[in-house]
This record gives sequence, structure tokens and C-alpha cells, in this order.
Amino acid sequence: MKRIFPVIAILISLSLLGLIYFQVLWLSTAKQTKEKQLRDNIYLAATEAAESMMQESSVLLSLNKKPDNYFQNEKFKIELLRPSVIQRFTRDEINSIIRKSLEKHFLEGVLFEFAVSDNSIAGEQIQSENFFELFIDSAHNTNVAVPLEPAEGSNYENLTKEEFLVIIIPHQEIIIFREIIWFVLGTILFTIIIITAFFITIRALFKQKKLSEIKSDFINNMTHEFKTPIATISLAVDALRNEKVINDQEKSAYFTQIIKEENKRMNQQVETILQASLLDKKAIQLNMKKTNANELIQKAIQNINLPLAEKGGIVSVDLSASNDLIMADDVHFTNIINNLLDNAIKYAGDAAPLITVKSKNLGNQLQISIADNGIGMSKETLSRIFEKFYRAHTGNLHNVKGFGLGLSYVKTMVEAHHGQIKAESTIGKGSIFYISLPVFS
Repeated sequence: MKRIFPVIAILISLSLLGLIYFQVLWLSTAKQTKEKQLRDNIYLAATEAAESMMQESSVLLSLNKKPDNYFQNEKFKIELLRPSVIQRFTRDEINSIIRKSLEKHFLEGVLFEFAVSDNSIAGEQIQSENFFELFIDSAHNTNVAVPLEPAEGSNYENLTKEEFLVIIIPHQEIIIFREIIWFVLGTILFTIIIITAFFITIRALFKQKKLSEIKSDFINNMTHEFKTPIATISLAVDALRNEKVINDQEKSAYFTQIIKEENKRMNQQVETILQASLLDKKAIQLNMKKTNANELIQKAIQNINLPLAEKGGIVSVDLSASNDLIMADDVHFTNIINNLLDNAIKYAGDAAPLITVKSKNLGNQLQISIADNGIGMSKETLSRIFEKFYRAHTGNLHNVKGFGLGLSYVKTMVEAHHGQIKAESTIGKGSIFYISLPVFS
């Protein structure tokens, strides 16, 4: 698992980066395609508009709009021989022709500016309001220019002025973005989904790796915890079979007591594991009632007097909380204190345990602190001590026994009592556990 995990992470990362790269490349290609398509459509629309304005029917239509006396003057003859778009169409008429051509080529609602100009030095021209301003900004605007020439074979071929129709579509990037918006949103959405799936997969792999390590540690600890009492019971049974022991009631009673104590010890270990399972299932029912915390703390301290005396330790008690009335389950609350006191003795190292137990009121909270002079914990260990099955790594040494369930149980029970627990520790100087619980006025 240790070897394959980095390989899986690298392969998934490379796949994700490659997928994102090709999506960006695809969007860039789609954008370029849309830009070309937009230019082609604008050019086709401009060409069609120019052809519409240069048809002979449009010339006759424009002449029908002239006053009657207009046909009798000299200007009419010139215009008839040299039909000019500038002279025949108004700005609105040209705007309407261009709009129809754009709509025909899938450019409905597109804003545009235009100009019609002849090629003479002092020629006339028709243009819309912002034409020159937009014409200058060629980086953001698309413009096309087409000549206004009569169709081949018409009566006006080679007789018209040299004129040009210029159409400008401002902000073509916005138009293109509107065209590909759903592609962009879809790409972003599925990229987010893929990245999320990637992180979920990596997190699952980390969790699986962690569970594998926990499982291995738990099996090692359990094997050790059960191996010792089983070996002791086996030796005691062998001793009881000895003829000298069978005839000696005092020795038989001694070895029987050993078997009983070791059996009790194994039962306690099994109970600890079963209790952890019940905590997972939320199956433990608490018998909550008003009780005095100081009394339960004193009771828990009495339970550790014997193992504390064996190590030559001392416990200092300062239960100065004036209001210690809390809502608690007597059994589980006592177990909370017992676990913390038991850890203070276990992790005392080579020194005699010096334990300080205090209680005091902080506002409407009862704070209980249990301090020791033990080996202390690193920051990494301190951040994980309340995790189930977690134990600080000490190689293959089993100088401190347990399954790593005690502090997990403590945290769960404290929270079940609507309280909070935190710890402070310094390596080589010891640890302090603080429990805060709500009190009754």
C-alpha cells in the first residue's frame, strides 16, 4: 500500500492535468472556429446587403420617391445614368437592409455600425454615429468592407460611382462568448466534478491507508494484551497440576486467584472493545441525573491509590469548586476521571507519578483539570490523542499497554455530558487535561 499509493496519486494527478489541458485546448479551438464563423457570416451579410442596394429594382424604387419636378431637371439625368447609393438611400434605409441581411445569416440582435462612402477626394458619405470610434478599435471590433458594384450584365454596369459599404460589429468577443457560454460552463462544471472526485479518491486512499495502519496497530496491541494474561493463566494451570501444589491449599488458592485476576483482566479488555463498538452505534444509554462532581472525583481517586502507591506516586487534590452540581451518569463520569488518572500513572515514565486534580468554577461552567509530570506528548500526538485506536508510535515496545480507546471514550462521554475536553502537553514535562461541564445554579 505504501508503494502503490504515491503511484496512484501521481497517475490521477497527471490524468487530471492532461484532461484540463485538452479541455482548455478544445475551448481555444472552439473560440477560433466561432471567430472565423462570425467573420464569414458578417462578410456574407455585407455582400448580400451590397447586392440588395445595387439591384436595378432598388434604383427604380428610389426614383419613384422623388418629386415630379425632379425628373425634369438636369440632376435627374445624371442620377439616372450614374445611380449613387449615397444619393438613393437614407441612413435608416441602409440600416434596415443591413439588419435583414445580418438576421438572414444568424446574427439576430447584433449591434453594428456602418458607412457608405465614395472614392472621390471630396465625395459624399453616409455613416452611423460611432463609426470612426469603432473603426479605430480594431482589436475588439470586427469590420468588413465590400464594394458597391452593379451586377454583371445590368444596365448600370461601369456607370456607377466607386462606392464602398463598411460594416463594423463592435465587441465581437462578447458575441463569441455568448456562442460558447454553454460549452464553457459545461467544461467548468465537469472539471469541478472531476477535481472533486479526485480529492475524494485521494482522501479515501489516505483514509484507507490510515485504517490499515490502525488495524495493524490494534491487532499488535490486542495480541500483546491477550498474550500476557493467557500465558499467565497457562502457567498457573500447569502449577495447579503439580502434585505439591494440589496438596497445598494455600498455593492452590494463590494460583486460583491469579487465574481469576487474569481472567478478570481479559474480560475488561473485551469489555473495552465492545464498549467502543457500542459508541460507534450510539447504543450506550446514559442514566443522567443531578450529582456532585467532587464526590465522583474523590471516588475515582480512591480507585488509583493502589497502583499509584506501587510506583511511589502522589496525588494532590484541590476541589475548590463551590458549585459542582452537574447532570451526569455516575458510572461513565467516574470512568472519565479513572481513564485520565490511569493514563497519568501509565505515562509517568521512570519518575514517580505526581498528579494534581483540581476543580473550579468558571462562570456557569465547572472546570476539572488533571495534570501529571509524565513523558508528555509531541504536537502531532497531541492533535490525535482523541482519535480511536490511536497510540503514539514507540516502535515495537509495549511498555505502555492499551488499545488506544481510552481517550476516544473519554472525549465521547464528555461530549455526551454536553461538555468539552482539551489537552496541553510538553515533552518531558507532562500533560494537563481540562474538562468543562455546565453546572446548575
